Order: sequence, then C-alpha cells, then structure tokens
Amino acid sequence: MSINILYEDNSIIVVEKPAGVATQSADVRQSDCVSYIKEHLKKNNPGNREEPYVGVIHRLDQPVAGLLVFAKTKKAAASLSEQVRSDIMNKHYLAMVEGIIDAPEDTELINYMYKDPQTSKAVITDEKSKAPKLQEARLIYHTDRIIESRNCTILSVKLITGRFHQIRAQLSHIGHPITGDKKYGAKTPYEQGIALVADRLEFVHPDSGEKVEKSVDFSFSLC
Repeated sequence: MSINILYEDNSIIVVEKPAGVATQSADVRQSDCVSYIKEHLKKNNPGNREEPYVGVIHRLDQPVAGLLVFAKTKKAAASLSEQVRSDIMNKHYLAMVEGIIDAPEDTELINYMYKDPQTSKAVITDEKSKAPKLQEARLIYHTDRIIESRNCTILSVKLITGRFHQIRAQLSHIGHPITGDKKYGAKTPYEQGIALVADRLEFVHPDSGEKVEKSVDFSFSLC
C-alpha cells in the first residue's frame, strides 16, 4: 500500500487516502492510514524505540478518497480536534451524483439523522422525537459540472457538520445518490468504489497559528 504524503512537520502530517483504504481499522491484518503513517515515522526515526504517536482527527469512509490530517503530538491533536468541534476546519468534497442538479448558487441541506446499528447506515428522519441519538446534519453544495449525456452531475460540497455517512445519506435523500454508492440507492457502478473525494482541507496550524490549505487535483471517471 502506498499513501501520498502532501505535507509533514514535527506536529502534523497531511496525507491523500486512496479509495478502499480505511482511515483506522480495528483489524490488525488490514492495512490502514494509521499503520502506514506509523511505519513511515519508524523508518524516519530508527533510533526511537517508542511507538510513534498518531492522533486521528477526522475520518473518511473506506470507499472515499481524499485528504486527511493526523497529529504527531498530543498537543497538536487537541488543537486540531478543537478546530473540528468549533467548525474552524474546512472540509471540501467533490461528489458525482446520479441525475441532473442545476444549482449554480450555494444550497444548504439541513437534515436530522442517526446511525442504524443493524444496517450500519445513516438514517434521515423527519420525526425528530422518535429517533435515537438524533443529530443535525448540515452541508452546502452547488453544481460544478453537469454531464447531460451521462445523466449525472458533479457537485462541490462543503461539509458543515461531520456525521456518519453524512454526504452519502443527504444526497441520496434528495434523490441523487453518489455514483457507485449502492448502499444508499445508486444504480450506476463506479470502478473506484464511490464517486466522492475530499479534495480540499483548510485548518490552522496548531503551532504557528497560520492557515494551512491543502488540495489535490481530481478527475472522476465518467459515469
């Protein structure tokens, strides 16, 4: 397994996670981002016998590709985690969805959802009082490109809250599941898993206080 490292210093490391690789897996036999980073740190510090610290700040679903920042110190982890809680960290995605969405201006989606432990799916409900552990889910999207010949749309998505399977569930809820995402009703296959990528990440460096912006150029295979 190879993971592209976009940036690294004494406190943080930013990587591009490939689709199909877990952010962190409970199965020691399965390769994941955390184990890869630990091996990378061990190779760069052969004289240090202590297990490298890798703080998980946020996650991407296994079939989703894109940018993740990890902390190399507990101090950095605390700072970055607080940025997630305070909505200071900005996470941007591109999603190719089934059907045509003509939304040139930013459009906000607000839903209430919960995770169904039996199906391991995010469930959106309008009956707020009846759902267990209900959470508000918010995102903003606009149309990036319409591909009429393929009956699909590429959306620019800014995640406001970070709920389980949030983007996948919310876009499916409005009748436009992400291409390849059979779990949420997609009928069109996508060879790389699902057509969702975290292409841009913005946060404040935990040491310097300066804004860090990282992005990747990404093109979807035609649906």
